[in-house]
Amino acid sequence: MADLFMFCILAVVILGSAVVCVTTTRIMRAATFMLFVLFGVAGLYFLLDYTYLAAAQISVYAGGVTMIYVFAIQLVNKRTLQGLTERLKGSRVIAGGLLSLLGCAVVLFVLLKNQYLYVAKAMPDVEVPMKSIGQALVGAGRYEYVLPFEFISLFLLACIIGGLFVSRKEEK
Repeated sequence: MADLFMFCILAVVILGSAVVCVTTTRIMRAATFMLFVLFGVAGLYFLLDYTYLAAAQISVYAGGVTMIYVFAIQLVNKRTLQGLTERLKGSRVIAGGLLSLLGCAVVLFVLLKNQYLYVAKAMPDVEVPMKSIGQALVGAGRYEYVLPFEFISLFLLACIIGGLFVSRKEEK
């Protein structure tokens, strides 16, 4: 019962913070609420007794949000940080809503076409040991994820270098 109560609290925090993160016009508030979402997901990992994944979630993604703070301060002017210049337009909100609905329809179509929902119900209720999760994350075999992690790290390094290049002030 306590697990269900904690799950409900974490779900409300995650969903509420995610909605505020994507609807706010201030970049620092968006980054702060994204941090709340990431901590909420880490709380779900702790609730499932996946302490390694929870610690990785906190250390990797909290560090990433710290980098977002740094780049937000460097790349955005003072008036935008204070929320004085950026306003939402009705046409952009409607277009974004329609694109979101289209994306949800595509995901639902793929789930129904490939019968993922029925396969998930038919799977046995077995707890996966942490050793096999760790092996899947750092293994180099089939269905293991060390190569995608390496590509993601190179991509993030390229993003950091690109952000530093953009933020560099040219002297005339």
